[in-house]
Amino acid sequence: MRHITLMAALFALLSVTAFAEPKFWKHEWPKTDFSTSSISGWAEILSGGPPKDGIPAILAPSFHPASEETEISGNEPVLTLEINGSPRAYPIRYLMWHEIVNDQIGNVPIAVTYCPLCNSGIVFEREGEHGVLSFGVSGKLRNSDMVMYDHQTESWWQQAIGVAIVGELTGVELVQLPAWMESWDQYRKRNPEGLVMSRPGESRPYGSNPYGGYDSSDRPFLYNGENPPHGVHPLARVVRVGDRAWQFERVRNEGFIEEDDVVITWEAGQSSALDERIISAGRDVGTIRVRDREGNDVAHDVLFAFAFHAFWPDGKWMFGS
Repeated sequence: MRHITLMAALFALLSVTAFAEPKFWKHEWPKTDFSTSSISGWAEILSGGPPKDGIPAILAPSFHPASEETEISGNEPVLTLEINGSPRAYPIRYLMWHEIVNDQIGNVPIAVTYCPLCNSGIVFEREGEHGVLSFGVSGKLRNSDMVMYDHQTESWWQQAIGVAIVGELTGVELVQLPAWMESWDQYRKRNPEGLVMSRPGESRPYGSNPYGGYDSSDRPFLYNGENPPHGVHPLARVVRVGDRAWQFERVRNEGFIEEDDVVITWEAGQSSALDERIISAGRDVGTIRVRDREGNDVAHDVLFAFAFHAFWPDGKWMFGS
């Protein structure tokens, strides 16, 4: 959890709150239209530590066949996407340090995003009525979730919901695509000639987790919102489909859930990226798949309960009968 003491965390929270208003950000964000936003107050936005682009998003990823990969351990998580029969895997060992990958599969521009503090891994389309956007990491957090920005207008976007919250594009929503987290072994067994993102050219300790023990913490980092209802632990994983949430442990215990219009399954074999300092040493949390009744993959997210409650305060908790 960035290994800071409680006192240091409190000091950081007070410090960043004191400077949470546009006049302190203008020099770094001269193109951002701060007169337009959908947030209730600037104190909602905090500095996560790194400055703008201090966590460098990937703009031109390279790939190689899964059969040629030698560095990734079999239980490590990868974020998987398939478009028009073209499977690609984006290893969390890289997303942990870059958080956004701007890519294109065929004629579909996509943004592959991962927020470690919320465990939120989502893929969005980058093209809409405002053209093709590309995204970077702002260094800001809201409800402990990454605030992205687009390079074209420097509007700020909330990663968990894919909506612009500050700037010219405020209110614009990105389309979420079906994608899922699975183990490297699970991906390459199914797609031996599928593509996997290659190691980026940055100097980073890929394969390590800078947030050791985070998903066993009592409270999220730089989060001062409400805890989830029903006694759900703030850092418990939940499976979100739209505005509904299934507790991860319920899916794990039952193995198969068919409710409303979705079928959710669990399979062992994937390590937690946010447990041990080395990702492959993390405990086995398993793989969730979400499909409709016809077997088609459904857009979803597996995130921490506090983030679901923060962004879907009126969301529905699916506890079963």
